[in-house]
Amino acid sequence: MESIVDQDIDHKRRRFLVATTGAVGGLGIALAAWPFLDSMEPSQAAIGAGAPIDVDISKLEPGQLILAVWRSRPIWILHRTDAQLAALPKNNPMLRDPDSRQRQQLPEFVNGDYRALEPHIFIAVAICTHLGCLPNFEPEPGSLGPDWQGGFLCPCHGSRYDLSARVFDGSPAPLNIPIPPYWFKSEKIVRIGELKDGGSQDWSPAIW
Repeated sequence: MESIVDQDIDHKRRRFLVATTGAVGGLGIALAAWPFLDSMEPSQAAIGAGAPIDVDISKLEPGQLILAVWRSRPIWILHRTDAQLAALPKNNPMLRDPDSRQRQQLPEFVNGDYRALEPHIFIAVAICTHLGCLPNFEPEPGSLGPDWQGGFLCPCHGSRYDLSARVFDGSPAPLNIPIPPYWFKSEKIVRIGELKDGGSQDWSPAIW
């Protein structure tokens, strides 16, 4: 016969598993689609407070994409190659907003082809601006058609973005993917969640 103590332990265990599943389920499902990436996460306290996070990019190889987590949301950090940078202007005639002039395109350095402080290191919120899915990384030129120079494809409704996360015309997504505030503390460390002057910590794009 099961004792009262055993029942109490089982109830506590059940409550813990339910709470844990609820807390990490959403992001866990999204990140499960990216098994080949290194996920860099800040402390739980930093996530909860929405505080800036520091990410070590010293081992990020050309062509490699990793995920960080800021404000409980996935953040792309992509080391673009010279060839990928050279191909970006070819996309402009096919893009909805090539110069990122529409709303929520902050900070100021997101305008233009690179949308980055340092052209080779691209950082963006990894959330489709249509309905919030996590787009897939599709870097191979030609893999999605003859005009495809590499970029991101949303698996939910087919929105396409180039390697600067600028949305292609004809996609369901209405806006380019937003760039979070960030700055480089050194060649190895990038701080995501604020600008160098400490500003923009209250930044929040419309899709959130």
